[in-house]
Amino acid sequence: MKHAVCALAFGLIAAPLGAHPHIFVETALRFEINDDREVTGVTVTWTYDDFFTLLILEDYGLDSDGDGTLTDAELDTLFGFDLIEWPEGFEGDLYVYANGEKIEMPRPRPIGIAVEDGYITATHYRDIPPVAVEAIEVLQYDPTYYVSYDVSQGVSLTDPGCTATVTDPDQAAAQAAVEKELNGGSMEDIFNEMRVGIHFADTVTMSCAPPSN
Repeated sequence: MKHAVCALAFGLIAAPLGAHPHIFVETALRFEINDDREVTGVTVTWTYDDFFTLLILEDYGLDSDGDGTLTDAELDTLFGFDLIEWPEGFEGDLYVYANGEKIEMPRPRPIGIAVEDGYITATHYRDIPPVAVEAIEVLQYDPTYYVSYDVSQGVSLTDPGCTATVTDPDQAAAQAAVEKELNGGSMEDIFNEMRVGIHFADTVTMSCAPPSN
């Protein structure tokens, strides 16, 4: 397994001391909505930071000429790289709730890969058991906060009569929660159990206009 992907996988299961992210990902989400105005799936696009991109390309032996452009064969090699390792208990850093109850989803399937301007952009699709638009809440985060996600590339819905709202985390409250956990246990407990990523999560909710008669 490639070392950089190993580092990512490790970050998904072990909380970093001090809760500082090491990988930065910009996210775009596109939700599928059926005729009953139920959410049935989501296309997730992750754009990785330039340093992590460099690590991945080096580990895979890609872009040997350093021009930032990959051949079709190189892109095929990279396709799905971030879905290969799936540690036990890993939920894909995407959490979907219906009326406050967490929805279990199948593993994602990769559908796209690109490298542009020194950034890897990987796209995957996840099926969601049908849930009413008005009841859904979606959070994008790494529980350990090893990876920092920012839903900065937008949220779109396939139903033009529905809209999404992204609520940014309260940074002051998040930092206070981290300090509370850091000061509330032994160093061993902090390293093994600290899960503070949820405090830094963007939250997505949706609503739909009444159907026209």
